[in-house]
Amino acid sequence: MPHSSSSASAPRTLILGGARSGKSAFAEELAARAGGPVRYLATAVPDPADLDFAERIAKHRSRRPGSWSTVESADPATVLTEPMLPSNPRGSTLIDDIGTWLTARIDAREAWDAPRGTISSDTDALVAAIAAYPYHLVIVTPEVGMGVIPATRSGRLFRDEIGSLNQRLAQVCDEAYFVVAGIPLRLK
Repeated sequence: MPHSSSSASAPRTLILGGARSGKSAFAEELAARAGGPVRYLATAVPDPADLDFAERIAKHRSRRPGSWSTVESADPATVLTEPMLPSNPRGSTLIDDIGTWLTARIDAREAWDAPRGTISSDTDALVAAIAAYPYHLVIVTPEVGMGVIPATRSGRLFRDEIGSLNQRLAQVCDEAYFVVAGIPLRLK
């Protein structure tokens, strides 16, 4: 399938991988290597009661250079429609990650028990914003469909929604990598 990138736009790079695969660290390296300022869109919505997840967020925060700007609990579809830095369009935006964004959208729409497609307007807006974004963009997303079929409906819903969304994102991105055991494999 064709993708909507053009040689006039900065590259959009999709980074896929499993849990603890090294996908975020690789994405951070790509954003830093591009030069210029980096805007980091952290999509997680922290739950103060979830200490394990808070520890993961803290680890991600500690790796980021102090010069990077961070937008916490970000909705990328909204943020990407705003210019990064009009005075310096050379910078990068890094989204980490699409899985936590998708979970937040399903939560916000109370769609865990709703029919599939309930969040289509959200995923459509995200894909459109990414396709139209004219600056360097690095997107981190989980690859979850390579193993066990989830035992719960919510697990199957997430797996199916992220799988479909990842396919759509890969179509509009110029590059895609799959990170396994800390090793990035170029897909396109």
